[in-house]
Amino acid sequence: MLQINDLTYRIVGRPLLTNANATIPTGHKVGLVGRNGTGKTTLLRLIIGDIAPDDGAISWPKSSRLGYVEQEAPGGDDTLIEWVLAADTERAALFAEAETATDPGRIADIQIRLNDIDAHSAPARAAQLLAGLGFDEAAQQRPCRAYSGGWRMRVALASVLFLEPELLLLDEPTNYLDLEGTLWLENYLRQYPHTVVMVSHDRDLLNRAVNAILHLDKGKLTLYTGGYDSFEDTRRERQRLESKQKSKQDQERQRIEKFITRFKAQANKAAQAQSRIKALARMKPIAAETDDPVAPIRFPDPAKMLASPLIQIEQGAVGYVPGEPVLNHLDLRIDHDDRIALLGQNGNGKSTFAKLLAGKIELEAGEMRAHKQLKAGYFAQHQLDELGERQTPYDYIARLLPDATEAQKRARLGAFGFGVGKADTACAKLSGGEKARLLLMLTAFHAPHIIILDEPTNHLDIDSREMLIQALNEYEGAVILISHDRHLIDASVDRLWVVEDGTVTAYDADMDAYRRRMLEARSGRRRRQVSPERTRTQPDTAPAPEPDPGIDRTEQRRKAAELRAQLAPLRKKMQQAERAVEKAQAQIAQLDAVLADPTIYADDGARAQQVTRERGALTKQLEDLEAAWLQATDTYEAASAAD
Repeated sequence: MLQINDLTYRIVGRPLLTNANATIPTGHKVGLVGRNGTGKTTLLRLIIGDIAPDDGAISWPKSSRLGYVEQEAPGGDDTLIEWVLAADTERAALFAEAETATDPGRIADIQIRLNDIDAHSAPARAAQLLAGLGFDEAAQQRPCRAYSGGWRMRVALASVLFLEPELLLLDEPTNYLDLEGTLWLENYLRQYPHTVVMVSHDRDLLNRAVNAILHLDKGKLTLYTGGYDSFEDTRRERQRLESKQKSKQDQERQRIEKFITRFKAQANKAAQAQSRIKALARMKPIAAETDDPVAPIRFPDPAKMLASPLIQIEQGAVGYVPGEPVLNHLDLRIDHDDRIALLGQNGNGKSTFAKLLAGKIELEAGEMRAHKQLKAGYFAQHQLDELGERQTPYDYIARLLPDATEAQKRARLGAFGFGVGKADTACAKLSGGEKARLLLMLTAFHAPHIIILDEPTNHLDIDSREMLIQALNEYEGAVILISHDRHLIDASVDRLWVVEDGTVTAYDADMDAYRRRMLEARSGRRRRQVSPERTRTQPDTAPAPEPDPGIDRTEQRRKAAELRAQLAPLRKKMQQAERAVEKAQAQIAQLDAVLADPTIYADDGARAQQVTRERGALTKQLEDLEAAWLQATDTYEAASAAD
């Protein structure tokens, strides 16, 4: 059992945790959730003892082993298998002692202990874990230094899972995984025999792999039973009841205050008034729980829709080394209203294909035809590291809008969540989620006809991911999406393409079918590569859970497409009304500039009168335009909420 008692922790005087309490029973799989910046990673560091609390305590059975993926990725000349096996220090020590031991009794004890911990099956189990995380048999024999940081973090994850600690802590483990690796990890955690506390923003993972949600909000911890959807429903209902109770209490408070005000001066009512005053003092205010607003994400629609196809590729081949293409036999077409997710393991060429569509690399064979006026927006994770450390969001928007007023620049930033404080904060001090928001804004700034997103959600919390889904569903251009977030894929795309075997092909089934296909393929590979005589646990060979029969992914995608079609004319009317308001405001500003010149009244009185009349007419017109804009906005938002 993991026990958190009255935990308090502050950073530079700012409280992250305030008298927080939680009890996690042994064997529970818990998803730790909360907005970016609430202190989830800090809580994990407090649990492992990396930092000390200001007050309170954390306890768990001292005999339990604790596993946590460190920030440092493994390197050096050790092979992947060697690194994972080295994580079990007891096994390594026993084998080393067995080489030199001469006492028959001690030799027997060593062999018994090696048998108890399944030491001889360890290489097979390590290979099994590495295979599940995307390393084939050849890759497992390469040195750690041969891999980039993201792949090394997978090895670090494998070494922690290999130890099977009684308390396993994971901080956004899917950030290092592709969709296939995420599916494997989900299945592994479902069968894991010990306690798990996992920070994650992957809604599907939290629905399938955990049985409780620990919510960190405003410094407090609350444990909910069930997956993420159950947590969200329960919390919303609690918020509704609290709001209802607060409303009733406010009405009662107003009634009592009115009675006191009216009768406290009357002798025959004084005693009753004093009684009401005491009742009012005893009334403990109900503080209804509310969510802090989430800044929206918006992608501007293309100014002009282009005729399909936007892009057509015939017998294409693309790569980085001449004569060694990563992808071959590309025969594909992308239309102006396509919403396509690219599926496939890391290393198969998804990002290469995305770069080809974005114009970052060119075909080395075949033909690719793109519309002459095509504008593409491209988001990739590596671009987060390319943001200037000293640059601020305001610096970026100022370069893109050199002729805009200060207010217009600030308004554009505010619409994407960069208010007064964050707009002038250097990128080096922005969180990962804030950098991702900035990059999304820059990606779509010029209203592209196609948006290409390569893992856009790694640093976004769940609520921000929902904003991204809404933005993609409202956007009228084409979308190409690479993501390990199945909820994002299910909710925002209509077509699936698979990148494998050196090419890209359409996949006609849904995500549940693809999930089963991946798990079956991995299981088949493991049976061919690894056949351990004994294993302590084999969670990855368990049958995949059946998909929720209440969730029809194809129907979800169809409804999302219908919703976009229904909302499109309403959104267009709202945007036209907004542009009309902006145009009238600009015209009034021009007339104000003319009237601000004092010479016009002395030199050309008739002109001054004419401009004054024009301004008056425009002001009246602006009132009507603003009313029409508000009406169109209300109609659009009502239709969105209804659906």
